[in-house]
Amino acid sequence: MRLTWYGHSAFRLDFGSTSLLIDPFLTDSPKWDGGWEEPAQGISHLLLTHGHDDHLGDTSAILGKTGAQLVSSAEVCTFFARQGHENVNPGNHGGTLDCGEFTVSFVNALHSSSSMGGGDFVYLGNPLGLVITPKADKTVYAMGDTGIFGDMALVNELYSPAVGLVPIGDRFTMGAKQAALACKRYFQFETIVPCHYGTFPILDQTADKFLAEMGSDAAKVTVPEIGVPFDV
Repeated sequence: MRLTWYGHSAFRLDFGSTSLLIDPFLTDSPKWDGGWEEPAQGISHLLLTHGHDDHLGDTSAILGKTGAQLVSSAEVCTFFARQGHENVNPGNHGGTLDCGEFTVSFVNALHSSSSMGGGDFVYLGNPLGLVITPKADKTVYAMGDTGIFGDMALVNELYSPAVGLVPIGDRFTMGAKQAALACKRYFQFETIVPCHYGTFPILDQTADKFLAEMGSDAAKVTVPEIGVPFDV
């Protein structure tokens, strides 16, 4: 499996014949100046963890250009369907969707979810964590924006994810100490990829504190360069 991080929580996953995007905050991202066209090239699916604008990002433009299927909560899918994007695949907590070469299971995230663009607040359901299980590759847990919670242990018991995309930036998500505790107490990740940091001044700017909190398990952490693909 090949992953590419575009800053914040935007990831591209390539495995088998499938390419997908998660939370494509690209055009307005302070950390990525390459637009959305290259990250979205050839994707079949676009996955959204929740409805905040720093995660919705370029979703509408990408769906319109690529015809990719949107996978998210019922509210988020309906929000984009009403904009004319009809290729949607909605679900909610506890559900698993068959997307052909992979499945997506919806799990909890402790956060909120609404679009605040244009000055209007639009409720967009509960936030999600996404467990992405290819039929012939490693399982990835994209935690979304979340605080730590004890039922992360159930996520591990049910799905045994090998790769964790873990928010560490503090203030709106787990900070370094919580994120490290979650990874060490609840999971047996082979690879941990920190995200949701460094984008805005009010977030932690580097992964240094997280690496320090991981201690002897820091070897499991991959801190990627923005826009540079890497294999897991």
